[in-house]
Amino acid sequence: MATWQLQEAKAKFSELVDKAEKEGAQVITRRGIETAVILPFDEWKRLSASARPTLKELLLQPHPQFDLDELLPPRGSLRHREPPDFE
Repeated sequence: MATWQLQEAKAKFSELVDKAEKEGAQVITRRGIETAVILPFDEWKRLSASARPTLKELLLQPHPQFDLDELLPPRGSLRHREPPDFE
């Protein structure tokens, strides 16, 4: 994985994209800190597909991925009124 300084990446953007296609991920640094990564599109599609489960996979999991008590607001102590009788 090659590393490019931001100024160099901006000046040689076409070369950066070509290298990403041929050699794989390219890291861009700003002031010596790794800031961004340029990936070939096929690799990005593969990574994003594996990171997000399908609806089928979510429904077939043996246990829920969330706690229902955290999603529901706390229930108040007020009682509901009886519906009016329309005779």
